[in-house]
Amino acid sequence: MDLIHRVAELRARLAGEPSVALVPTMGNLHAGHLSLVAEAGRHAGCVVTSIFVNRLQFEPGGDFDRYPRTLEGDCAALDRAGCQVVFAPDEAELYPEPQEIRIVPPESARQLCGDFRPGHFEGVATVVAKLFNIVAPHTAVFGRKDYQQLFVIRALVRQLNYPVAIVGAETVREPDGLALSSRNGYLSSEERTEAVRLNRNLRRIKDLVESGRRDFGALCAFAIKDLTSAGWRVDYVALRNQSGLAPPGPGDRDLVVLGAAWIGKTRLIDNLDIRA
Repeated sequence: MDLIHRVAELRARLAGEPSVALVPTMGNLHAGHLSLVAEAGRHAGCVVTSIFVNRLQFEPGGDFDRYPRTLEGDCAALDRAGCQVVFAPDEAELYPEPQEIRIVPPESARQLCGDFRPGHFEGVATVVAKLFNIVAPHTAVFGRKDYQQLFVIRALVRQLNYPVAIVGAETVREPDGLALSSRNGYLSSEERTEAVRLNRNLRRIKDLVESGRRDFGALCAFAIKDLTSAGWRVDYVALRNQSGLAPPGPGDRDLVVLGAAWIGKTRLIDNLDIRA
């Protein structure tokens, strides 16, 4: 496996590759990330995993400075997972001058997480656009746990005509249902036990909607009340259609329930697909 820090060196390394799949990450890798690498390997002969903690996607007061940087361990895990190339630039390499040109995300990015993380999706779309230009992948793999992010990336590819196939990989979970996340490492033992409550509330909504319930507002309000009463600070619990990430209309059947909430100082997100 090759560890590369420079854009020019990466382009030279990939010049002769007939097919390349990209897995963008911020590092501190877990089994969920490695599942993305495995998925990428099914789509291309060369898998490139990028590791870059992107300052642009952290809101003011966010956890940019304390986000774990674990490059050595990440590289060892990626080598075992069959990754061919790790691209780990520093800020000066990826942003050699102030990034004044940025990608404006679609209107759908201004709700849900966009309401609570100003500038986040602009930062995500900008760094992903740069990575697409640098790596020139045929395929890019993103986790479905970050559902709204995946939606924004698909719009980016469509509207800017990137020749990149976007693959959404299924969320990897702990046995109790908690979605794997690098931020799970922030949780105390008591918070980790409690953390599954978010997924349980989303699963309750999924089960009820699939059994015929259409009182979406009431179902989400119940989940918010349950989380709040247990000490969580809820950003949102919401039902949306999958086609436009809009509130579902009478004819919408392919839905998604999404939630974001704080337990202690840790923000967790999750979502589940629904066939109503």
